[in-house]
Amino acid sequence: MKIFWRAVAGVLFLVLVGAVILLRFPLWINDQQIRFHLWRNNVQSEYVEVGSDRVHYFEALPPNRKEGKPLLLIHGLGARGEDWAALMPGLAAAGFHVYAPDLLGYGRSPRPDISYSIADEEAAMVAFMHTVHLTRVDVGGWSMGGWIALKLTLDHPEMVDRLVVYDSAGVYFPALQDADIFTPTDTAGVRRLMSVLSPRPVNIPEFAARDVLRKLSRNAWVIHRSMAEMMTGRDLLDFRLHRIQRPTLVVWGSRDDLIPLASGERMHELIPGSTLDVVDGCGHLAPSECWRPVLKSTVEFLKAEPTMLGGKHLVPGAEAGQ
Repeated sequence: MKIFWRAVAGVLFLVLVGAVILLRFPLWINDQQIRFHLWRNNVQSEYVEVGSDRVHYFEALPPNRKEGKPLLLIHGLGARGEDWAALMPGLAAAGFHVYAPDLLGYGRSPRPDISYSIADEEAAMVAFMHTVHLTRVDVGGWSMGGWIALKLTLDHPEMVDRLVVYDSAGVYFPALQDADIFTPTDTAGVRRLMSVLSPRPVNIPEFAARDVLRKLSRNAWVIHRSMAEMMTGRDLLDFRLHRIQRPTLVVWGSRDDLIPLASGERMHELIPGSTLDVVDGCGHLAPSECWRPVLKSTVEFLKAEPTMLGGKHLVPGAEAGQ
């Protein structure tokens, strides 16, 4: 009988510990679920020394470990490599050798004392490519990562084959939101950020919102520096995009309240021969919330022979059941 009650006490203790972890660190639990999903789908977590920085990245090979065409994915402001979790397995299954690094200042990469400008992050991506021996790749960039990908294509066209940008920054538009939306100071601010990023924001409980706030606050100084650099306008690409000569796909959520669809339409107009896919009913998080149609559009574009050039398409998104 004593053994039974000891077992019961042990189970109750584990339940109590689990409840404390869930209430205090729900994002940590969510991270473990994402990383398990990636591991189960053969997406490996790796590190590489890039100069003096130990950069974290995800790598996914096509089935049977066959060498596929390299595809570099660049995440956005306040994000990390895990944000590509919905797309990476499908892209690898389609035959691509996927690399998704954490930019300097984000995820599990280091946070050096730099300006975190678009130019800084572009230089870091070029150095990463050299380090892992990527000479020519397809490139995908999301939000701020799209800006970096566009600049990379302009500055180093010999390193890029085809380009895909998702709800990308990089051209001027009247800001719809205050810059401080990315670094909320209370849980109401966290919910406001979520509502801007998605037309169907998750109704997160208070304890989870507090954990989001703690996580965002740890990286606020990096975001502040990056925002300050972006707002100078020195890296805006309005007058350079017409020089892009690589096949380009522009993907945009029709209900993006952070970077409006008008910006995507302007990019499409400025980039010669570009294709624009508007994902109906989706917001700024289209590559994760509407990943099925986004994956389909991406693979079709990157594998199209002859190269897909021109056109605007409305793609059924979340409101059509993805």
